[in-house]
Amino acid sequence: MKVTWLGQAGLLFRTEKTTLLVDPYFTDSAAEIAVPRKMPVDPNLWEIKPDLLLCTHVHIDHYDPDTVKHFVNEATEVTVLSPASVWEKIRGFGGKNNYVRVAPGVIWTHEDVEVEVVPAVHSDDFAVGFVIRHAGKNYYVTGDTLYSKDVVWAIPEDVDVVFLPINGKGNNMNATDAAKFAAEIGAKLAIPVHFGMLDDVDPKCFVYENALIPEIYKETNL
Repeated sequence: MKVTWLGQAGLLFRTEKTTLLVDPYFTDSAAEIAVPRKMPVDPNLWEIKPDLLLCTHVHIDHYDPDTVKHFVNEATEVTVLSPASVWEKIRGFGGKNNYVRVAPGVIWTHEDVEVEVVPAVHSDDFAVGFVIRHAGKNYYVTGDTLYSKDVVWAIPEDVDVVFLPINGKGNNMNATDAAKFAAEIGAKLAIPVHFGMLDDVDPKCFVYENALIPEIYKETNL
């Protein structure tokens, strides 16, 4: 699996058959209600052609209409997996796209990828995470969440890679709790996200035996 961190919590997964985009935030929309972005967008990101678009929850740095409408519109045929809070809004983009309202327990298969929806504990009551399976590996995207035993118990065994927030604000885990969470789910590799775009969090504060600090816009084989 080829994986690229897109800044904030955005991720791009590529297999031989599937391009999967998670929580893209390529504009400066958050500046209107919070703070401006600190990392410039790579203009090449607008060229992505996703087969699947996953949104974990409705907050603007995860579901940004100004970003999403570029990838999901009247001219596209994308399968969109999103919880109720996002689904109510995103399906208004129309077109031939397949807007799927999901909740924990749902499984969706596309070509060589399987996506399982798992719970999150966040200020959006409908927030979810996703476990993406490909070629015998499990890639767990927590979305925005606190360290919760209810979430831990819901996560399937054998997490090969987890992508998790470390900023400690806005109902997210801080770096210490994120490390405990990664250990409790038995993640073989933990990759911190949700830092640096709208804050000054140093990812080096995330201390985990098998951690990988991502480099923005750099593709990695995982």
